[in-house]
Amino acid sequence: MSSERFLDDKRLKKLDRQLQSIINRRGNDKKTLDEVFDKYTLKTLEKLISDRILDIVDFPISTGKEGNVFRGVTPDKKFVAIKIYRTSNATFKNISQYIIGDPRFESIHNKHKDLVFAWTKKEFKNLERLKKINVNAPKPIIFSNNVLVMEYLGDEKRPAPLLKDVVLKNPKKVFDTIIENISKMYKKANLVHADISAFNIIIHKGKPYLIDLGQGVLLEHPNSLVFFKRDVKNIVSYFKKYNIHADIEKIYQSIINKKT
Repeated sequence: MSSERFLDDKRLKKLDRQLQSIINRRGNDKKTLDEVFDKYTLKTLEKLISDRILDIVDFPISTGKEGNVFRGVTPDKKFVAIKIYRTSNATFKNISQYIIGDPRFESIHNKHKDLVFAWTKKEFKNLERLKKINVNAPKPIIFSNNVLVMEYLGDEKRPAPLLKDVVLKNPKKVFDTIIENISKMYKKANLVHADISAFNIIIHKGKPYLIDLGQGVLLEHPNSLVFFKRDVKNIVSYFKKYNIHADIEKIYQSIINKKT
């Protein structure tokens, strides 16, 4: 066995021990983790470890329909978030509506793995756009195949909570910030989130951060205005619980008209 192959096997064994530790410590569903950490994904993670992007896969942060997010640690002991999209065929049933029509992905074929890889790249590119216009979102670090590494939001003990799990002390300020951010995305980045809700916003240090940008579309997308109005409606509807009553149509039109 070559020394290079020996090192690869050694890293994979180390990674396997880390993942087994996650199962044992957190009581996770082994079937779900097996779906996430297939052989292809393990190889991708091993490459990121070999390239010294990652050192440890720590613990699960969240489980979604399309993938899971884990906290990771870099070789210089900094926390990162590792988002792993599942490559199983049962995932991404409605992915095409967000990919087809986006000019950035015209060459993507309708093969499942190609779509998953495109989705990962799409989220990375969308996060880059938000970083450039100073909209609060996790800063992207690197992506490879179905794995996205980005900024970790939280502290040493736990990740920052979702908006749905927080009782806001100043809900009007948070509401205004969210509307301002989706307006900046639309006007400065030509981008629509397309799935904003209390499940896709994190409250970190009192400020709202947008997450799950994979389905975000450019304004050239034929359904961008439909998605945009739905985003506004979701936020306005959620904040009614804080007795904040805003006019969906007025917000929508004011942003659209300024852009025009």
